[in-house]
Amino acid sequence: MASITLKNVPDDLYERLKAAARAHHRSINSELIHCLEVVFQPHPISTEERLERLRRIRPDIPPTSVSPEEIQRAIDDGRP
Repeated sequence: MASITLKNVPDDLYERLKAAARAHHRSINSELIHCLEVVFQPHPISTEERLERLRRIRPDIPPTSVSPEEIQRAIDDGRP
């Protein structure tokens, strides 16, 4: 297993990491590994979640932002 040494960690960041580790009953090393896993592991979402997100933002998208012709041109440009 690989090892990493962190240098120049700001004091306030270290204190927050230490507090999180204590709150989760982990060592600082284990807490840091957990944080890295959360950030770097993919978070697949279901089709239903994706559709719900799209439905929430749809009202904010102007209906004339992209014309059907522009969509067709984009489709055509992507073909060999």
